[in-house]
Amino acid sequence: MDYIQRSKEIFSQEICELQKLSAKIGNEINEAVELIYNCKGKLVIMGVGKTGIIGHKISSSLASTGTQSIFVNASEAMHGDLGMVSKNDIVLLISNSGSSSEILNIIPPLKKIGCTMIAMTGNLKSVLAKEVSLVLNVGVEKEACPLGLAPTTSTTATLVMGDALTICLMERRDFKAENYAVYHPGGALGRRLISRVKDEMNTEIPRVSETTVFKDIMYEVSNKRLGMTIVYNTSNQAVGIITDGDIRRAIQKFDDIKQLTAADFMTRGFKRIGANELLTDALEMMDINKITSLTVMDETDQVVGILSIHNIIDFR
Repeated sequence: MDYIQRSKEIFSQEICELQKLSAKIGNEINEAVELIYNCKGKLVIMGVGKTGIIGHKISSSLASTGTQSIFVNASEAMHGDLGMVSKNDIVLLISNSGSSSEILNIIPPLKKIGCTMIAMTGNLKSVLAKEVSLVLNVGVEKEACPLGLAPTTSTTATLVMGDALTICLMERRDFKAENYAVYHPGGALGRRLISRVKDEMNTEIPRVSETTVFKDIMYEVSNKRLGMTIVYNTSNQAVGIITDGDIRRAIQKFDDIKQLTAADFMTRGFKRIGANELLTDALEMMDINKITSLTVMDETDQVVGILSIHNIIDFR
């Protein structure tokens, strides 16, 4: 069997089912977003088996993007974990068939607690769908499994619906990168998101004057190992920048480079960034302008550092 072709067929089948499901999405997603956004408690997601694994992922995504959420295995809930649920919570019950005994058994005690119940199910006529306040349809016509037994396309659909719910809630909360970093302080990504330019910039600033000759410019650029130098005028104001690229272009353009001074080939109007800006903002500026370093300025518009792309990439 050609497993490359078979794999492509499975991808196509699942994508097709997702497209059909997408076309069925209606106002219920608006209601779900507003209901969860205005919840005075937390969102408790319950499931069992493979849908439980998907539910755990959805809960984790929500919790890391501003929505207070926990996952509780429905079976464990019947043996004490139900104590995690309060009347101010919203409980999201996940069951593709809508008839899972573990899920249905938990409904009566949840009603006694008085919390709001919503569901993700593929069966809108199921007992589960009739018992909850709101249903998000994750029904697919056919599983990718050739036997139609192993949850495949249905779990994919549930996962994608969870992603849609997560992102909609992120946007409803106006959740920013710096907010994300608060919940991810241990990783390099999180630290990068909350770190400022001043935390990573080089404070040993390469500098030459407008009258500095070519060989001395070369020495300053190579000695400071930043691939550039700032050019200052007689009033000690930064008026330009010379990079490795400027040096290469000058060698190609001028016949007698020995007579060149910084003013002859420096770049004026160089890109700059504030010391208190985020590293992510600096990276975006470098990417947009196709450059590898930025001049860092303080509140008085004085040069206080140089930020290289390596300060960001090598950041740990």
